[in-house]
Amino acid sequence: MSSKVSYYTEEGLNKLKNELSHLKTKGRSQIAAQIAEARDKGDLSENAEYDAAKDAQGLLELKISKLEEIVSNARLLDESTIDTSKASILTKVKIKNKKTGHIVEYTLVSEEEADLKAGRISLKSPIGKALLGREVGETVLVDVPAGKIEFEILDIGR
Repeated sequence: MSSKVSYYTEEGLNKLKNELSHLKTKGRSQIAAQIAEARDKGDLSENAEYDAAKDAQGLLELKISKLEEIVSNARLLDESTIDTSKASILTKVKIKNKKTGHIVEYTLVSEEEADLKAGRISLKSPIGKALLGREVGETVLVDVPAGKIEFEILDIGR
């Protein structure tokens, strides 16, 4: 398994840690209760409930181990040191669609913290990749499922 360092805001890292804690406590105890309940119903060789509970336990443990790896490789970003001369992680980038004139503002974040409704897009998304390292005034061409869109970078901030 290759470990890769990911950068998070304090809020994003706390959210991950809380989810991990929840899965290790409540998640494990709920699965244990399901297994015990299924075991009490008799013959385990033909007990679909028991098999389903054991499968759920395996999936839960897999999710826990993946989250543990993510948390152990997570690094906290110091938002005060972010260079706003170029688009980078945690910068707010205001862009204008050159064809429609529509203006949107996105915060560039790690893949795990992306939330389009909240205006947070992943650095790995087509728009995120196109904006990365660019400066105010530059025009970027983005390949999206609908074709190519040209954006002008209007502002970069925090």
